[in-house]
Amino acid sequence: MLNKVILMGRLCADPDFRQTPSGVAVCRIRLAIDRRFTNKQTGEREADFINVSCWRQQAEFVSRYFHKGSMIIVEGSLRNNDYTDQNGVKHYSMEVLADNVTFGESKRSAQENGGGYQGAYQQPAYAQPAPAQSAPAYQQPAAQPAPQAPAANNAPGAMQLGDLGDFEEILSDGEVPF
Repeated sequence: MLNKVILMGRLCADPDFRQTPSGVAVCRIRLAIDRRFTNKQTGEREADFINVSCWRQQAEFVSRYFHKGSMIIVEGSLRNNDYTDQNGVKHYSMEVLADNVTFGESKRSAQENGGGYQGAYQQPAYAQPAPAQSAPAYQQPAAQPAPQAPAANNAPGAMQLGDLGDFEEILSDGEVPF
C-alpha cells in the first residue's frame, strides 16, 4: 500500500541534480514546511524538514526552475529508507518519492519574497508519454503569471492577453451541450 502525500513548502537549498551511471536524471531536495501552530514557549512557528527525491523529467524540471527559497508543491509517495551501517547500527529515515511537482506561488509573488523563478513559469511538456497512473485525489492548478500590459514585455514566449472581442456570449437554458 502506498502512502500518498501532498506537501507545500520552501526549498532549504538549491536542488541537488545528478545522473545515474545509466544517464537517468535524479534530483534531491529538502523542503521546510511550516507547522500550523506556534510553539507555546517561544510564540514562533516551527517547521518540519522533508527530503524529496525526483526522477527523470521531474528531476530536470525541479533543477531548472527552482532554487533555495522557492515555494514548491509536491505530490508523491512516502518511502521508508531504513538501513544498517557497517557497525551494525540501525538508521531510520523517510523521504517522499515525487510523482508530480508544481510551483507553489506566482512568479510575481516569488520575486517579491526573494525566491523568484529562473526562467519559464510552467512545467515543460515532454514528447514522451508519462506512465499510466491513477488520478490524484487532489489537483492543484498550476500557478499562472500575472497579466502584463501589452507593450510591457515583448520577449519571445511571453504570455500576453489578446482581444477577447472575438468571443461570443453563449446563453444557456441550463442544459450542457455535451
